Amino acid sequence: MKQYKTLLNLTLLLASSAVISSYAQADQTQAEREKLAEKTEVWEPVPASVSTPVGKAPSDAIVLFSGDDLSAWEALKGHDAKWSIAGDVLTVKPGAGDIKTKQNFCDVQLHMEWRTPTQVEGMKGQQRNNSGVFFQQRYEVQILDSYDNPTYANGQAGSVYKQTIPLANATRPAGEWQYYDIIYTAPRFEGQELTQPGYVTVMHNGVLLQNHTEIQGKTEWIGAPSYEAHGCAPLQLQDHGNLVSFRNIWVREL
Repeated sequence: MKQYKTLLNLTLLLASSAVISSYAQADQTQAEREKLAEKTEVWEPVPASVSTPVGKAPSDAIVLFSGDDLSAWEALKGHDAKWSIAGDVLTVKPGAGDIKTKQNFCDVQLHMEWRTPTQVEGMKGQQRNNSGVFFQQRYEVQILDSYDNPTYANGQAGSVYKQTIPLANATRPAGEWQYYDIIYTAPRFEGQELTQPGYVTVMHNGVLLQNHTEIQGKTEWIGAPSYEAHGCAPLQLQDHGNLVSFRNIWVREL
């Protein structure tokens, strides 16, 4: 019996040693894994903190219209913008002409909300409450009441006008607020030579319509698109003769 107990104790001791050794090896392996993981950790630069209050522009955004005034905008010829403001809503004043930002921009993230009138009787196609936002005053993302409104596909809401058909039609019925979130990368030039085309990503009401789409040049109503060298330039909103409204417009420079 004594020999049996001695053998049992020896067996338990060996088993305990094996467990301890196993834990020690596991700890060593984990430490080695953590050291390997640290080799691909980058701690600097630390991204800037941006606050994102609900329904408002991010803290690092440039607010272009929040309902107060048109101080960020002017008419194309430089005088005061004449569009109408009621409450927190900016509305095209037909015949007053396009408006542009006083500030020039290159690469931007743009957020804007827009609404077309419910009065659509006798209107169809491109006449169904049309507007547009032009990046660098040259490259238009179309604004149009495209809800149950057939027109040429590269001219409906969310298109790069007369260039690229959107991936979907996400237009809400007339009278409802819609929103665009757009990432715009400006074209690059060396002297007069184009070295990189512009690109645009368009989200309409949360639906992806343009996915890093190459801009082929200036968006033209008639004729093929083409590039000419330019620098940073204003954003421009179009007066197409329709009472299209806007609110909550802001940009983040990229």
